[in-house]
Amino acid sequence: MTITRWAVRLHKWLALIVGLQILLWVTGGLVMSVLPIEQVRGEHTIAAPDRTPIVLGDVLAPDEAATLAGAGPVVAASLARWTGRPVYRFETVSGPVMVDAATGEVLSPIDEAAARAVAMAGYAGDAPIGTVEYLAEPSWEYRHAGPAWRVFMDDGEGTRLYISAQTGEITARRNDTWRVFDFFWMLHIMDYREREDFNHPLLIAMAGLALFTVLAGLVLLFSRMRRSLLSWRARRRAQAAAS
Repeated sequence: MTITRWAVRLHKWLALIVGLQILLWVTGGLVMSVLPIEQVRGEHTIAAPDRTPIVLGDVLAPDEAATLAGAGPVVAASLARWTGRPVYRFETVSGPVMVDAATGEVLSPIDEAAARAVAMAGYAGDAPIGTVEYLAEPSWEYRHAGPAWRVFMDDGEGTRLYISAQTGEITARRNDTWRVFDFFWMLHIMDYREREDFNHPLLIAMAGLALFTVLAGLVLLFSRMRRSLLSWRARRRAQAAAS
């Protein structure tokens, strides 16, 4: 069997193996480019933040608030408004802690009532709250560390707000459009578990195999074009000799 025939057979098998994945790559790229990324991220459901100034004279110093709350050692601290009150969010060696900046009261982990208040304050729209669930561990949809509250909004879009039980912040927004996007993103990067890693060996191997298949196809194309050209020249010479 000639090298060309071996190349043809190898190319056919490689095309059979990678053809489906190439189809998924193209389809996924098309779907993800069609879906508005703002809608995927749920940006239209983000309410304007509370920008009411915090009077420093009305709050405790960070170290004083941390001492009263028993939080420590503190690695970092931030001051912000949360459901109408000033709070400190302390990053400690044992995890994040939210503290009332005026009294030093520990506010985390937050309860369901607080999660509902955060959801209503952080959602732009008139949709009511549906069900509320507590997640002790991250899920395939919510990929952040630590426990969280999942709040369903009855807005017809399947909006789900994930609120960290430790910081009281909305840490993720999901909806039905996001699920479609995420599904094709999973197929696109071939990470069927975490759906985040696009540098793993399977994707690299498949991409390399696809590239090799394309190069092999080009070699076969040029080889056949060369044979066709030589055959055409031979016919021309034969016609010239006959005349």
